[in-house]
Amino acid sequence: MSRNRIAWRIALAAVAIAAFTSTAQSQQSDARAIRALSDQWQKDVAAQNVDAIVALHTPDAVVMLSHAPLANGSAAIRGMWAEMVKTPGLVLHWTPTKIEVASPTVATEYGTYTESFDTPQGKGTDAGNYVTIWHKLNGKWRVALDAPNTATPLAAAAAAPMEMANVQVLANSALTWSDFAPPGFDPGMKLAVLSGDPGVPGHYVLRLQFPAGYRFPVHWHPGVENLTVVSGAFLLGMGNTADPSALKTYGPGDFLYIPPRHAHWGGSTAQGPSVIQLHGEGPFQLVLGAPK
Repeated sequence: MSRNRIAWRIALAAVAIAAFTSTAQSQQSDARAIRALSDQWQKDVAAQNVDAIVALHTPDAVVMLSHAPLANGSAAIRGMWAEMVKTPGLVLHWTPTKIEVASPTVATEYGTYTESFDTPQGKGTDAGNYVTIWHKLNGKWRVALDAPNTATPLAAAAAAPMEMANVQVLANSALTWSDFAPPGFDPGMKLAVLSGDPGVPGHYVLRLQFPAGYRFPVHWHPGVENLTVVSGAFLLGMGNTADPSALKTYGPGDFLYIPPRHAHWGGSTAQGPSVIQLHGEGPFQLVLGAPK
């Protein structure tokens, strides 16, 4: 009887070891598959293959970018990535620190990312951490949640010393307007500098003029943007995708405060041109697409 019990226990132990080995091997295989998908994802970003990027996500996936509204579902994610891959000179790379397969249908990946892009003032950069949750649907791993988190601190507004210079008066008719066409923007905008130098640190005041029917694409600024409508009907929408239904109309005297790294887009109505005034602390930087 004792020998039978020993044999039975040995058999159970063998089954348990076999099951554990099979599970471990399956988890390793899934982790390799996810790593390969993550690598291909980066190649699709470089190739601007938005269709492949969207297909990698579940239909109800959520993307949570730093300092930006979340994108929920395929349509919102498509719009977000369609704008992001158009960022001039975009180079985006991430490195998984760990891929943990929690079950046959759920896995977590986390790691670090780096990003560089072109701005009118030169090369811009960003870096941070990310967490991606993967779900297996119909035998294929898909992204259910993507949450990159920038480690770059927000630009702090420096305390400006009190200016004791002479009073400056500038008539509207005396403004000098210049063509202003940042990369990725349609021609037609004009810029007039009222005070300071927007290209260097320090206080600035400028105006932008948009012709009738003009639209500018989704973009963001590293610093605060204080916006006052001077004339015309100015259109502005907030978020990572240019959804026409989200545009709001603002008239002369209306003021908007736009935080750093907050994506927006807009323009003028077809009925006529519009002029806005911006003031803040330079350098004034404009980055196409949504922040990552």
